[in-house]
Amino acid sequence: MGNAPVKEVANSSTVATVETPAAKPKCKACCACPETKKVRDQCIIERGEAECGDLIEAHKKCMREQGFNI
Repeated sequence: MGNAPVKEVANSSTVATVETPAAKPKCKACCACPETKKVRDQCIIERGEAECGDLIEAHKKCMREQGFNI
């Protein structure tokens, strides 16, 4: 008794997560997300880029979902 070796136990909260790489885009960037692109572009033309942040972000989100690194 006395000097027994100590086992280290892995803490379950330190489990590493692995990110899955984004899927390869199925089309060219110019053809992806036409719905959000059209609305975003129209807003920028009519009101200016500063007023269309939510639409710009929606288009970026769509592009990321399509596999583009935006």
